[in-house]
Amino acid sequence: MKTTLYFHTVRRRPDRAWIRDEWIERTIAAPEKAEVQSDGRRRRWRRIPEAEGRILRVVLLPDDETVHNAFFDRNVTL
Repeated sequence: MKTTLYFHTVRRRPDRAWIRDEWIERTIAAPEKAEVQSDGRRRRWRRIPEAEGRILRVVLLPDDETVHNAFFDRNVTL
C-alpha cells in the first residue's frame, strides 16, 4: 500500500493508530460510497463491522492508489 508522509504522521494519533491496513485496503477496493474532491483527491467510504460498524473514510491522491488519510467519519451516512 502506497502512502504519504502525512498519512504516517497522523496515523500515530491514538484515534487512528488502531485502523488496520486491511480495512483501508478493503475500503479502497470496494467502497460503499465514492467521491472526487475539487483538488482531484478521491474519497472512499465503507462500513467496518469489526470496528463496531463505524464508517471508514480513506482519502487517496489523484493517482487513485496513494493513501493520504484514513479515519472514522462521524459525519457521513451510507
